[in-house]
Amino acid sequence: MSFVHHYEKNIVGRDFATGDIHGCFKKLRTELENIGFDPERDRLFSVGDLVDCGPDSDLALEFLEKHWFHAVRGNHEDLAIQYAGGDMIPSYYVENGGAWNVSNPRDLQVKFADAFACLPIAIEVETDNGLIGIVHADCPFPTWRDFTVSLDDPNVSGKMRDAMFEAAMWSRERIQIEDHTGIPDVRAVIVGHTPLKRPVALGNVYHIDTGAVFRNGYFTFINLATLETLPPMPKKLEWEEA
Repeated sequence: MSFVHHYEKNIVGRDFATGDIHGCFKKLRTELENIGFDPERDRLFSVGDLVDCGPDSDLALEFLEKHWFHAVRGNHEDLAIQYAGGDMIPSYYVENGGAWNVSNPRDLQVKFADAFACLPIAIEVETDNGLIGIVHADCPFPTWRDFTVSLDDPNVSGKMRDAMFEAAMWSRERIQIEDHTGIPDVRAVIVGHTPLKRPVALGNVYHIDTGAVFRNGYFTFINLATLETLPPMPKKLEWEEA
């Protein structure tokens, strides 16, 4: 399988990306209706973390079957894969929002894990204004092309691949140090993972997880053609408190 999925330009509608869903699929449906999302023409790209913590994690498989919905693998999908593989104790998974899955029958746990293991680590989307990259947490290479080529390089060692996956799904270094240098050879990179009060751009890296699963959180949508966010993006970085 390829760890990078590439999508051609949407010539009939709009392309949006949205922040971490965390089992808030019913809330997502409502907010999609509010922005006039048309599933016959538009596409929605997810930065990952489809499950855990929220009330509707069980709907993840239903959304992954929709022709207009596409997601990268987040660290919470990684947790589900590890748990089904026997590589995680239940208490740790529960502490990280996985109680819904711990209570599932074994065959359903495996079904979720298998679906999540098929998700790419990175997505590329063509637009009129250039290529957009999507990854859950960060691009751990100096350039986007270095990252995507390495993901699918059969000569990369297992240890190196694990390190790439770890950084792509778990790293918060870029936003913690407020690194504005950006990533060359791509118009923009869209990420989630770290909940913020408002979306923010650091260089050409757009952080759009605005904590929809939290009491005062909400979904941010970014139009991939224009890089405009709904709601609009402020200038200042504001951290969300869980």
